[in-house]
Amino acid sequence: MKNPKQIAAVVVHSYSQRLCMATITKKELIDRVAEQEGCKRIVAKRIIQSFLDAIVDELGNGNRLEFRDFGVFESKIRASRQAQNPKTMDKVYVPSKRTVKFKIGRIMKERMLSTPPVHDEATGLPVEPSAPQKQTVGVRGSAIGARKRV
Repeated sequence: MKNPKQIAAVVVHSYSQRLCMATITKKELIDRVAEQEGCKRIVAKRIIQSFLDAIVDELGNGNRLEFRDFGVFESKIRASRQAQNPKTMDKVYVPSKRTVKFKIGRIMKERMLSTPPVHDEATGLPVEPSAPQKQTVGVRGSAIGARKRV
């Protein structure tokens, strides 16, 4: 059986192997790790849960978690601010609150940039939710529905 660091590496690798935007549950992740590492499911579940609990505990204590090449988790305090209710247009006070910030690491960033984009099943066009949308114009003499990015 491999140590927890190696199992955590498998967890990260499992997520990065997905080419489509899918939701992976903790149960599916546990099953995958148990199968890949050849250990019992309950052992993988305990290790993964311990890992997640440790992350939550450290962030709850205000500590910064750095996983080389994967990324950095840190607890941040958002300043209080004035907001506006869009229905009533009334000014609303939003108190400060603690939140978690994640900064992507080098290897994960490289993997994200090298992974092919997800394609919309209906249109076949690449979908990148974080990328700004570009205006499209029709192309003369092209197939029906074809678009050219400007």
